[in-house]
Amino acid sequence: METKTMISPVSVNGHFHTPYSFSAFSAIEQVFEMASQEAVQVLGINDFYTTDGYGEFALLAEKYKIYPLFNIEFMALQKDLQADGVRVNDPNNPGRTYFSGKGLRYPLQFNAEMMDRLFKVQDESNRQTAQMVDKLNEFLQEIEAGFQFSFKQVKEKYAKNILRERHIAKALREKVVEVYPDVEKQKAFIQKLFSGKEVKSSMDDFAGLENEIRGNLLKSGGRAFVPEDDKAFLSLEQVIEFILHAGGIPCYPVLLDDVKGNFTDYEGDYQKLYESLVEKSVYSIELIPGRNKPAILEDFVRYFNEKGFVITFGTEHNTPKLDPITVFDGEGNELSEEMKQIAYEGACVIAAHQELVRKDEDGFLDASGKAKLSERELFIGMGDEIIKNFVRK
Repeated sequence: METKTMISPVSVNGHFHTPYSFSAFSAIEQVFEMASQEAVQVLGINDFYTTDGYGEFALLAEKYKIYPLFNIEFMALQKDLQADGVRVNDPNNPGRTYFSGKGLRYPLQFNAEMMDRLFKVQDESNRQTAQMVDKLNEFLQEIEAGFQFSFKQVKEKYAKNILRERHIAKALREKVVEVYPDVEKQKAFIQKLFSGKEVKSSMDDFAGLENEIRGNLLKSGGRAFVPEDDKAFLSLEQVIEFILHAGGIPCYPVLLDDVKGNFTDYEGDYQKLYESLVEKSVYSIELIPGRNKPAILEDFVRYFNEKGFVITFGTEHNTPKLDPITVFDGEGNELSEEMKQIAYEGACVIAAHQELVRKDEDGFLDASGKAKLSERELFIGMGDEIIKNFVRK
């Protein structure tokens, strides 16, 4: 049995989105500015379907002396679980599975097949939002709004490559402000957009308004809603294959308890979840502690940490609300020292893995994609040295 590595942790945020997918941040540098102010020393980019932000992210990491973790996120579809009505880590859509890759090789190396796979899901995502813009325009014409949008213009102004429904909600909210300078007229028009339904957010609560626009217009039942085609999703096996090809560690994002204390069907039994992940050769999980009750979070994390899993935490920042970059728990408190230690150890494993893979050496996974759990302490020590040398240079 390996001797436990004793290291001093630094603050980590291993999962956040940037403007290259959708984000609360106006620019990637804003993340680094906030991290510097909050003494966060490890950051993990985690955009949907794209690695386009990697170059800028790497340069800013050097500038601010903050260690970068190169990650990616997909929405996969497990059709067998969909057919059985099993909710995985999307509480509203059975079978739909959010899934991340951690510590990808940088600079990136993709073959033609994998590039084509990535481009296809990007194109399908944009196809859906383009149809949403069209349906929104039809509705705006129907209510005689006096303005319309083009997919191209919205994409150029609000997105880098992939236009998501949150971009559309932001574009619509800002257009309403532009057309109606008076706050009461803004509210009246948005209520008209909602077919008379009362606006709950104040007009200066941009995040709240945009969430209401999404819920009333762009989600199921809304006038601009367009259902996602199955072609928009890769299978989980295809996602894992892509991550391994990119040199990354397959990682399951855990939803855990919701505001009412409920769990999804897939996550309610820790032992069954563990067995399901190991069966798929997945030995890494991540959580967004800000949406979980501290006692439940700690119980769950301890369980998987004792199983040797690589565990990381993040903030996501995949909504308009600009929260701190520091990871807090669901009650708004700092994480316990134990949780900080586990999160940092997970970041160390990923850091060691990505540095080895970058040099074309074996990382934390063997040739078959299985994790070298017996060597986890070795990777923690190696990653600790890599991170601390980077932030001190």
